[in-house]
Amino acid sequence: MSAPRVRTVDVHAHVILPQVEQAVAGQPGLQAQRELDARRNGPDALAVSGRMVGERIARLTQVPVRLADMDAAGVDVQIVSPSPSHYHYWAGEELAEKVCRLANEGTAAHCAQAPGRLYGLGLVPLQHPGLAVEALDHALALGLKGVEISSHAPGRELSDPAYEPLWARAAETGAAVFLHPFGCTLDERLDRWYLSNIVGQPVENAAALSHLIFSGVLDRHPGLRIVAAHGGGYLPTHLGRADHGWRVRPDARGCAREPSSYLKDLWFDSLVHDPAVLRHLVSAAGPGRVLLGSDHPFDMGTDDPVGALRAAGLDDDAFDAIRGRNAVHLFEIED
Repeated sequence: MSAPRVRTVDVHAHVILPQVEQAVAGQPGLQAQRELDARRNGPDALAVSGRMVGERIARLTQVPVRLADMDAAGVDVQIVSPSPSHYHYWAGEELAEKVCRLANEGTAAHCAQAPGRLYGLGLVPLQHPGLAVEALDHALALGLKGVEISSHAPGRELSDPAYEPLWARAAETGAAVFLHPFGCTLDERLDRWYLSNIVGQPVENAAALSHLIFSGVLDRHPGLRIVAAHGGGYLPTHLGRADHGWRVRPDARGCAREPSSYLKDLWFDSLVHDPAVLRHLVSAAGPGRVLLGSDHPFDMGTDDPVGALRAAGLDDDAFDAIRGRNAVHLFEIED
């Protein structure tokens, strides 16, 4: 009797929700955020990004087009999360609650058009930790599989004690928390050649994961399901320095054991654009902790995530685990 077919699950795909952008249009703080983004990215990057998103808007909003993309890529299931441009962490409490509610409802409605093929993640307002648990519960009540967050909120790192109720609730419910940075705090240093994304995203991933590890968040909440986009950025390939610092610096001992050991308590997508880096990630975290990711349909992603995974030359069991078996278990996808 042949083994059951492993479904191919892409855990990193995005949707744009016009209702979210309508809610923030003309609001105080939006222009300031746009000016900050312009300073951080530079005019050339903004011009290219604007054209790119405009050309791909149907792929970001229309379910039939999404499904056609999935079929072409050999993807059975997508985990769909709002575009990180929807975070709007500048918003006050009332508007932030509305943004998250609209994002959760919009993502759930989008995924409901293709049951069994699309599953969603919602948003929580990181800038208002007191509202985060309620937003997470709202997402889960709609049938979403968890929430997406950035690497930090203004004035708050993910190690901030104010987030302890969010981590506790996510661990209690088994909700996935998809860590996907938006923007980089290195600002104008990265405002040319699209370094704001090329360098900035891996930096933000590494910084955010380091805050979660070194602060002991993963010790206190062992059931927490953190999924890091972009292969966790620079962190998995540079953990020797983290381990050394933990051993020799008493001020680095905020976690119970060597930082590298926590890779096996996290999950990472496969979107690293280099077979050698992907092999290193699988070796460091274990094949059970890596998930297929494409960043569909943005240009910094890949239209062939399975091909990119195959190029790493992994054994069949690891290939099948990353292609879909791990995600089916993590996101509790029904047969």
